[in-house]
Amino acid sequence: MKKIGLKDIAEHLGVSTALVSYVLNGQAVEKQVNKETAERITKAAELLNYRPDQIAKSLKTRKTQTLGLLVADINYRFSTGITSAIEEEAKKNKYTVIYGSSNERNDQFSELINVFLNQRVDGLIIVPVENCEEQIRLLQRYGIPFVLVDRNFPDIKTNYIALDNFKAAYGATEYLVNAGHKKIGFINYKSTLYHLHERSRGYKSALKDNGLKFKSVWLQEISNENRNDRYKHVQTAIDRLLKVGGDPCDAIFFATDTLASNGLKYLNELKLKVPDKVSVMSFDESETFELFYCPITHSRQPLEEMGKQAVKTVIELINNSKVNKQVTLEADLIFGKSCREQ
Repeated sequence: MKKIGLKDIAEHLGVSTALVSYVLNGQAVEKQVNKETAERITKAAELLNYRPDQIAKSLKTRKTQTLGLLVADINYRFSTGITSAIEEEAKKNKYTVIYGSSNERNDQFSELINVFLNQRVDGLIIVPVENCEEQIRLLQRYGIPFVLVDRNFPDIKTNYIALDNFKAAYGATEYLVNAGHKKIGFINYKSTLYHLHERSRGYKSALKDNGLKFKSVWLQEISNENRNDRYKHVQTAIDRLLKVGGDPCDAIFFATDTLASNGLKYLNELKLKVPDKVSVMSFDESETFELFYCPITHSRQPLEEMGKQAVKTVIELINNSKVNKQVTLEADLIFGKSCREQ
């Protein structure tokens, strides 16, 4: 089926393409288009089943004082925290935020981008998903103001606000080493996402720099494609770490809060006391930690600062498309009671 464009509508009604563009882009009043003509154009677009290419529509035609926020999963503590920080900062700058969750799915990510553009937001704040590089390049190509948050792609030069994941993972691992742990397991997702790779790299570098020889079995990477299987994968990973040739790991470092939550649940099932039997470290915190008998030591991301920087950056981009900003923030290590001195 042929895709209907502005030219087709214009030829159908015998008017100019520019006139059709004004009406369908919400500029009928501004361009003083006759009311009757505007109605005819709108009805013809519906009749011909016109579907605009949202990516190609410019966000610079008219400001709406709205920002689109796309998070990876609204159920994550990170997402709720960053959303609150962004909404607060946006309100100070007289912007309203509309947001959606991609649920870590590329198709949903693309769909929500189009929804935001259809809402004519002035700019986008995006937590990208795996393999969405082409969509990011499209946004660049069409000059749409956006900033990436939490995650970025080293091969694409974009504006981003992110954490120094290498340094955070390195510091957390070194803390475990200094506490006397010599067999530290690390559970991460198997992913192409740069920030997760940096966490694994930080973990391995800390072991090496502190004189501990890394064993490949200590790094357990699990699939995140099917969330229903996540707990089962975490179980398998922990079993492997606790049965390393009869020489089990004395500490387990979880690369995300969701992995840690699942891991703590399984350690409970095994009746393994934390930290008496095994120390636990988490990257990020989770609300489920509050239900655990032992406060979990974890890396905390500066969500408030991240949100502020994201809003400031995207507003600068809206007002000046030549802004080039890459901000890297540092995490704080929050000390609980889940890591035992050896």
